[in-house]
Order: sequence, then structure tokens, then C-alpha cells
Amino acid sequence: MMIEKLRLACDRPLSHRQLACCHSYCGIPLHGKDMSIYSNVHTEQKPLPLSGHHGEISAMTFGKGSRPVLLCSASADYIIVWDIELCQKRVKEGKVAAGIVIGTLLGEVIHLSFCFSDQRVAACSGATVFILSSKKEEVVSSLTGHLGPLTSAEFCPWNEDILITTSEDRTFKVWDLKTGAVCYQSFVLSASPLLSAFFLEETRHLITGSTDGQVWCFSFHDDHKCHLVTKMDLQRMEKRHQIHQETMSHQAGGAEQSTADKVETAKPVCKMAFCSSFSDTNKEQIKDNSWLCIGSSDGLYVVDLATSELLTALYFKDYPNLSITMAGSWSIAPRRDNSMVFLVSSLFTPYVVLLELHLRDLGHIWAWDEGFSVFPSSPLLLESPLNAELKKKEPTHAKKKGGTKEQPLVFHSKVKSSGYTSAPRRIMFSPKTNIQKNPSSKKANKNTGLLLRDYPADSAAPTVPHVHLSVANKPVNCLQYSGDGKQILCGLGDSSVFLYKSSLTGNPAVYTGHNKSVSSVSWSLNRQWWLSASEDQSLRIWAHGSTEPAIIMGESLFSKPIRGAQFYYLDKFLLFASGPSLYLYLYNVDITRDDIKRYQQRSVVKLASCLTTTSSTDITALSAVNDFFSSVSDIVLLCGSDRSIQVFDMNKSTVASELPDAHSRAVHCITQNKGSMFSTQAPESYNLFLTSAVTDGVKIWDLRTLRCVRRFENHLNRCHPCSSAISPCGRFIASGSEDNSAYVYDIRSSSYLHKLQKQSDTVLSVTFNPATPEVKTFLYHLCLWLSYFLSLVIPLQWFQCLIILNKASVIFLYIPVSY
Repeated sequence: MMIEKLRLACDRPLSHRQLACCHSYCGIPLHGKDMSIYSNVHTEQKPLPLSGHHGEISAMTFGKGSRPVLLCSASADYIIVWDIELCQKRVKEGKVAAGIVIGTLLGEVIHLSFCFSDQRVAACSGATVFILSSKKEEVVSSLTGHLGPLTSAEFCPWNEDILITTSEDRTFKVWDLKTGAVCYQSFVLSASPLLSAFFLEETRHLITGSTDGQVWCFSFHDDHKCHLVTKMDLQRMEKRHQIHQETMSHQAGGAEQSTADKVETAKPVCKMAFCSSFSDTNKEQIKDNSWLCIGSSDGLYVVDLATSELLTALYFKDYPNLSITMAGSWSIAPRRDNSMVFLVSSLFTPYVVLLELHLRDLGHIWAWDEGFSVFPSSPLLLESPLNAELKKKEPTHAKKKGGTKEQPLVFHSKVKSSGYTSAPRRIMFSPKTNIQKNPSSKKANKNTGLLLRDYPADSAAPTVPHVHLSVANKPVNCLQYSGDGKQILCGLGDSSVFLYKSSLTGNPAVYTGHNKSVSSVSWSLNRQWWLSASEDQSLRIWAHGSTEPAIIMGESLFSKPIRGAQFYYLDKFLLFASGPSLYLYLYNVDITRDDIKRYQQRSVVKLASCLTTTSSTDITALSAVNDFFSSVSDIVLLCGSDRSIQVFDMNKSTVASELPDAHSRAVHCITQNKGSMFSTQAPESYNLFLTSAVTDGVKIWDLRTLRCVRRFENHLNRCHPCSSAISPCGRFIASGSEDNSAYVYDIRSSSYLHKLQKQSDTVLSVTFNPATPEVKTFLYHLCLWLSYFLSLVIPLQWFQCLIILNKASVIFLYIPVSY
């Protein structure tokens, strides 16, 4: 894929010098004080010679503009700007090419950089950066503040009055060139010096890299304050990439590669550049706007900034036709024909090569065909467990022949009271005088008023706190809204379940019966039933309005706690996991009472299927779609304690696919983009799901390719299982955090939108309201609208409750600022 277009032999090694390369030309020092400019398109042409320095050239760079093409070169005596086209014209006329001296005796310059209008030049010499005019010899300003020698300086593309400098003191500084003051100074980022910096204009990010292969990505706001978005390690990303490639090769039947002869080398971030986007009508997955090319000593690394994953590594050793095996310096330039050119100097030999890489060839590496989808593409198989039905007992009737069937003395299910404890009835007849006309129509209007309103797809993200509800000594482990958004279930650490109104007014309904903390709750689609699972290895189904459970599945059935219990397949099944097993149960809820056999459970449950993970590892979280009325899904997503994600095909009762090492830790939360009954999204968006793991942030995955498409790491999650949620409109992601905040992300960007800081302890659970409230009066509408977003906060103490929970849990509600 990498083509060597030009090989240049020099009289001395140029391993640690800044070379110049743009979309049309490349330049190298020749004989110390002279230069040769080559054409990148017509490499066979004679180079343009430039001379004018008296000292050895230490740095070169081309301007950012296309016309005219400017070249700046620096030595200990002069800094000269050359107009390449004018110099070519003078050489053709038999004259000597000349440039403009813009700096004299500024010391040994190791780095040069043009601003994006080519009006100014930044020259790094020692611990000082000089801002020079590119038109005349003038030092606009000199900036000093670093404790060590500078390594690079770059102008901001959207604000040329902003400059960033990196230094061997392991920090970077953001300068305001109007005032000459430091806008922002970073902390010490690494144990090794920072080597390069790069501005990503599309996402307003600032990226810097060090000599030990560490890469930091910061969001760069208008206030010039930098917030860390993600941190990457080239060596760790390389290892994960190799493990993934070996796993894919093993699944495809290929031979395993031996790692005995592999030697780890340093991965200095010599140069970075952005891969321009390109289109392919047949493969839309190739489109990407966040690829970062990193030139290092052993090759070129292509990183997806949205996921912080290594997409591919192009090693010099894999291309025997190349003249170099180790790189000393890089210069990268994108071209207009969906290609990039690289001018690379050899680390040990006096060679410089010009390489070309076509991004279209690079894109075919990640052109995956669609594999899975939330929406089924084929009907159910006859032997599928989803076809199972629960046979209901038919009532027994007396036979026509042989007389009546023997029955007990009292055979009725209901026993009437004798009346001794009731008050005497004195009124024999009381006519109904308050009959309302057409009550059913009013009731229908009341119930359907909410359904007629769509979810506000264009509303702003929540930012302002409104309601603060404290539940003393009852930590909240899980919560879920009902499908209409009117009620919310909260599973508590004291083994009880609270049922609140979404407005959080009035006293909640309390349901008790578990012996340990409640780990998961789930509503049915019709909102008549809901279930709760506990750490006591039991599951209970409750009928709305009844304080006694309709179904109890006790601890004798399972050997380990139940994880991820929910209703499945349009409420036809109960789906949950225990240990390494995935259970699928048919059920029938019967809430009728028998006063004679009141302790006998009349509801029925029946095992329909039991599947086991491929590695027999315990299931830590699961997710499946139950909310689609028009179509149903047979895909179940599981996360194992071995850090893997497995896709179960319930139609075939098999593991359809497995993704090993999805996170660095076991996943504790997996959530699909299910939308709500009040919102409509594109069908492709329902194939997105997110996972959360301790110390590894939140990742968004595409079910069709089982690839991570974006990553979020701004929130703090070092030891607690902080969950995350997707908004019904599919535009926002909320995540809990250990810094007493809840973070709201835009799903299209890796940096957070808002940090909700009114909490008093760690935020473990977050959820969005699925519905838009009905407008009646301004005050009533305002109170209901405030339930747009809900987060529950859990204290940090260890004693008295599950995982580090104690004392009270606090509930906050938020509203959009634009309201």
C-alpha cells in the first residue's frame, strides 16, 4: 500500500531534522547549507537548487497556502522565505534563485511553522519561540516561558492569534499572540518529552504526542481552556490490535502467528496528520472524519480518534522494497486526489524517501459487510425456542355419564364474609344521581392525549437541576421508567422496590419481599406487570396495584445471582442470566385469588430454553429489544466477565458472534438504543448499543459490524459501576461519574456537552424519560417537563449497604436551558 516514489541519498544522516513536504513539492538539505526541491508529481524532473545559507540548515517547512507555494528554511545565521514558483522562473531565466531574509542570528532553530494565511512564521530556538513576519525581516514577538527546549510550535487554524508550543519540559502552552500571554498551561503529561502537536479543525481538538508513544487529545474551546478527551498509548493499542487480528485469523481458520521473534521498540510520535474524508457509494462504512495518521520510528499508525483504537499499522519491515527500516523524522502532506505523501528520513542511514499512500486502499481494510441487525431478516425456524407456547390448563367439567364429580364441601375460590364485622345496612335503595354522559369518551381523550405528542427530538440537553429527593439510608441500585413515562421503578439496596410518579410527588408505593439488594427492575410493555431481580438469586413479578408478587422464582432454581432480568419478545418471555447461563422462560400471570389456597401460586412459569456462553464465563450484563410493536428481534447481547461481548441468536439458539477484549475490564452495563413509543429514529440507529466498564469509559458499538464507533472518557469511573443511558431521540448519552457529577455527551462528538455538578456523591445510575409530558397549565407543564432527565446519586461509604453505598441516595431532575 505504501509506494516509494523517490529515494534520495544524502551526504550525511538527516534523522533528527525537520524536512519539508507539501502536496506538490518536497525539500531536503543538501551538503549542509544548500537545498534541493523535488516535485511530488513528476519525480523524474530535475530538482530546483536553492542556496543562500552560510550555516548548516536545521529546519525546513512549506506554507499552508496553495498559491504561491512558500518555503521557509532556517540555519544558525538566517531564516529565509522562498517563493518556489518565482525561484523556478528565475532559474529558467539563468538567474540565481533568491529568497527573503526574515530573521538573523536567532540561534539554532529546530522547528518552523507557517500560520494558515502564510503571513507569519513561528521559529523554535532553545526555550524561545520567535514570531516572524513572512514578508520582511521583523520579529513580531518572542515568547519565553518553558523550562526546557522547545520541540514544536503550531498555529491554530481557526484563530491565527493562538499558538501552541510543546517542550522537553513535558508540558504544552497555549499563547495569545495579541497579548503575548499564556492562555493555558498543561500539567506534566508524561515522563518523556512532548515531541509534536496538531490541531484538528473539524472537531476543534488539540492533539499532542510524546517520545514514548503517548497521545493526548484535548477539546479546545473558545475560552482556550483544554479538557482531556482521551489518552492513547501506541504500544497498548498495537497489542490490542494484534490480539484482535490473531483472533479473527483463528476464527477464519488461519494459522496463528508466532510472537517469539517480535521485539518491542519505542513508538515516538514524530508527526501527526489528519486523513481527509472520502466517499464510496457502495461502502458507506468507509466514510470517516476522525482518522489520525501518526508517523513513528517503525512505521505509520492509523488511529480512529472516535474510538481510540488502532485501525491499522503499516510497518516498514513489511515492505521489503522500501529503502528504510527505521524512521528518524517525518513530514506528512495530504493531497487532493485522496492520497497522502510522506517524506521520511532514515534513522541510521543517509537516505530520504518519498512515500505515497492512497486512502481508498486504506479504507478497504475496514469495509465490512452488514452482519447483524436488530430487525430480523428471516422468519422464525420451526425448532426455534421463540415458537414455544405455554399450554394453559382447561377447566374440568362434570362428565355427562356417571353422575356429578365429587367436590369438597366448600369448592368456591371466593368465600363470602358472614357479615358480623360489617356495619348494619340501613339504606335499602339509593338511586344514582351523578351519572355522567359519555364517560368513556373523556377517558379515551385523557389517555390518548399523551400519545398524540411526539418526543422533542430537537430539544437541548438537560443542564439545570430542579427536584431534589432524598431517600434516607436506601441506596438506589437500578431504575427504569415505564413506557409512558408516568412512573419510575427504583431498586434499592435494602431489598425493597419503590414506585414513584415521574413528577416525584407524593409517597412512593413500597414493595418488599427480597432478602438482599435489588439488582435489576423491568417494566412490561402493557405496564400491568413489572419484575425485580435480587442478589438473593430470586426473581419476582408484580402486578400493578398488588403488594404481593404474582410469580416468585426462588433461590433453589439458580446457583448464582440473576443479572439483567427483563421481559422479552413483546412480553412473551422472561429473559435473564445467572452465572454462565442465559434463561428463557414462558410465563402466565394469574392475579385471581383463592381464599382457600391463598398461599398457592396460581401463575405459571415454564423453561423454554437455556443457553451457555462459549467460554462458560459468568454473564455480567445483557440487553435485548422488547419495545418494538411492529417487528420483533431475536438478537440478545451478552457481556461476560472475560471482557467479551457475545451476540446470541435466539432463533437458532447459538452464539452468532463473539468480540473478545471489548474493554480492559468486565462490562457492567450494556444498553441498546431502543428509542421510545413517543419517538421515531432511522432504522439504522437502532443497531447502536453502548457498554460501560470500570477504568475504560463508555463505548458505542454498531451491531452490524461489531465495531466500536465512538468512545467517551471525560467522566471519572475508576472503581464504581457507573451506568450510562441513551436518550429516546438518540442524540444524547448520559453517564454517571465518581466526581459527584453526571455527564451529558453528544453522540456525534467525543467531548461532553454538560457536566451536571449538583450531586453530593458518586452518580451510579442515570436514565432518560421516554415521553413528552402533556401540557395543561404552565405550572403543570413545567413540572412534567422537568422529568426529561433523571439521575440518582449514591453515597461512597462502604458500611451498611451493597458495594460502597450507605446513608441517603439523592435524586435530581434537569431541564434544558433553552426552555
